Amino acid sequence: MPDQHALLSASGAHRWLECPPSATLEAGLPDSSSSAAEQGTAAHALAEWKLRRALHEAPTIKPVSAWIDEEMESLTDDYVAFVLEQLREARGACADPKVLIEQRLDFSHVVPGGFGTGDCVIIAEPRLHIIDLKYGQGVLVEAENNPQLGLYALGALEAFGALYDIAEVSVTIYQPRRANVSTWTIPVTELEAWADQVVKPRATLATAGDGEFHAGPWCRFCKLAPTCRARAEANLALAKLEFAPPAELTDAEIA
Repeated sequence: MPDQHALLSASGAHRWLECPPSATLEAGLPDSSSSAAEQGTAAHALAEWKLRRALHEAPTIKPVSAWIDEEMESLTDDYVAFVLEQLREARGACADPKVLIEQRLDFSHVVPGGFGTGDCVIIAEPRLHIIDLKYGQGVLVEAENNPQLGLYALGALEAFGALYDIAEVSVTIYQPRRANVSTWTIPVTELEAWADQVVKPRATLATAGDGEFHAGPWCRFCKLAPTCRARAEANLALAKLEFAPPAELTDAEIA
């Protein structure tokens, strides 16, 4: 995906926002692929083709992949149906909503060099709606306070805010293999405050390799995880609690 080559990518935002110095150290490590990533790429390509066809855009060739099976065909059909449903609802508030598929979103005004790709962006004044397809099933992803989608929204506002009167942003995670459709809405003023007060300072630290290492759930997909000292120390601290001696002495200890 395009944002894989950005130092501070939207997809890795949860990680570098919580642990700023990890970004520059990760950048020096080789990239690796996985079957889950390849499957997700195939699903996104198939979903994009189906959605463009449903919206009567210029015809393209259906993608071919060994990962495309009956389940993927069915779930991408469901994704397209969901987007079309959201578009019908948008037309109830806006006579001529704009739909953008696989839209490059540049949020470099907030994060140096930051950009990503929005699977589907619906602009229907006064609302901007970003829909993100997550084909993976290993980790349940929620829309509320999702930094990746927050950055996508900031990029969309930067690109289209002067053309449309947008007052609020909705972001949706569509994760069919977890039966998860999660939507969260935030006023533009609050989103911009988050950008100024949280994102910009953390991005400045991350770009310079400064700040403190901080271990947590965001370590799961960090390339530095196997050798990270902060993560090891956090795990050792948990182990000490787990195997702490009982409050009372045993008979043998008393003796």
